[in-house]
Amino acid sequence: MSKTLPVQKNEYIDVVFEDLTHDGAGVAKVDGYPIFVPNGLPGEKAKIKVIKVNKGYGFGRLMEITEASRYRVDAPCSIYKECGGCQLQHMSYEGQLYAKEKQVRDVLQRIGKLKDIKVHPVLGMDNPWGYRNKSQVPIGEHEGGLIGGFYQQRSHQIIEMKTCLIQQEKNDEVIQKVKDICSRNSVRAYNEEKHKGELRHIMARYGMVSGEVMVVLVTRSNELPNKNKIVEEIVTAIPGVKSIVQNINSKKTNVIFGEQTKVLWGEEVIYDFIGDIKFAISARSFYQVNPEQTKVLYDKALEYAGLGGHETVIDAYCGIGTISLFLAQKAGKVYGVEIVPEAIEDAKRNAALNGITNVEFAVGEAETVIPNWYEEGVQADVLVVDPPRKGCDEKLLQTILNMKPKKVVYVSCNPATLARDLRILEDGGYKTVEVQPVDMFPQTSHVECCALIKLI
Repeated sequence: MSKTLPVQKNEYIDVVFEDLTHDGAGVAKVDGYPIFVPNGLPGEKAKIKVIKVNKGYGFGRLMEITEASRYRVDAPCSIYKECGGCQLQHMSYEGQLYAKEKQVRDVLQRIGKLKDIKVHPVLGMDNPWGYRNKSQVPIGEHEGGLIGGFYQQRSHQIIEMKTCLIQQEKNDEVIQKVKDICSRNSVRAYNEEKHKGELRHIMARYGMVSGEVMVVLVTRSNELPNKNKIVEEIVTAIPGVKSIVQNINSKKTNVIFGEQTKVLWGEEVIYDFIGDIKFAISARSFYQVNPEQTKVLYDKALEYAGLGGHETVIDAYCGIGTISLFLAQKAGKVYGVEIVPEAIEDAKRNAALNGITNVEFAVGEAETVIPNWYEEGVQADVLVVDPPRKGCDEKLLQTILNMKPKKVVYVSCNPATLARDLRILEDGGYKTVEVQPVDMFPQTSHVECCALIKLI
């Protein structure tokens, strides 16, 4: 097979990078054959080694940069190359925002065949560091003590990490202190090969407005040596701690959480704010990890909805009610639907917490619940979707086309599936007016978007 390709495995070649992939690798082409190379930046000239060839594309390793991009910088993280959590630290923030805008434009044209849509410059952060409000690290052992950090790329070997530059400093501090406390109190790390040991993960949540801290110890069983002493030391060592919980995951799995969670000390939840809305956050509830940019994104969704105080809005994939509650401040009535029962319980609790009474939440598949509402006479003026990375379910898109709300506001964490779904809506009688990318995850290749779609 390789004889018909323009490159051979283990060959050294000179290339020019033309673009970035969706996961941040440089794209070079040899006679139209794409080669994906981590750490390459568009416009750079480099020498690479071809390490793998497939029929339609290959992979390479960056050996030498012969002409650097003006956006290239030295990655400030000492373990950047090993970690894999960030993909773009070697690119200036200006370059990252430009690359993400280009990514959105390209997929809208390539996948959605949408050529005349207004794509705004990406809304970035003044300080694109220290933004994550949640940290969860696997725990291992080294030389008789506990270590915590991240799994080395393509392995389950834990690399010790004491600070993460995109993590809120408070969380780094909490993880280190809890790890040291558990180590002093004879807690053994979980060994996934032997299915022995106790401590699997430590998670910290930090309310960046409230200052409240939650500590979660994920264990193999209900047993935790010196549990009371560990709790006492955590309370003494960590200012602002409001909740210490234990989650039990007894399965042989790489899924972090088990089904059972119990409070060891304090409250079941901590509280934080996005804008003026207060949220209760439990150990397992979904809550956006960058609340500053979440407000930017949701403000844009609210702007696109254009509510005057009397409209009926449906929020598909409503989660714990974050967008629903933002919309409810300006709408007549908001209906939210979500397939996860625990999320709907959180949504109801968050509505009550804020005294918001013009919302109604239902558990189920959006493509099943929304047609039922429609049959009951619920006619949405605006329909908001914020689906997972796989995009909207085909049945939901057909439901939208049947219901014909005047506006659809599409919040997306994956430009490729956004482009696919916009094409379907456009073919069904809608027009995409504009798209606003928002940088929720600086230093990574991810980009969120908010799109305004109107019925023609």
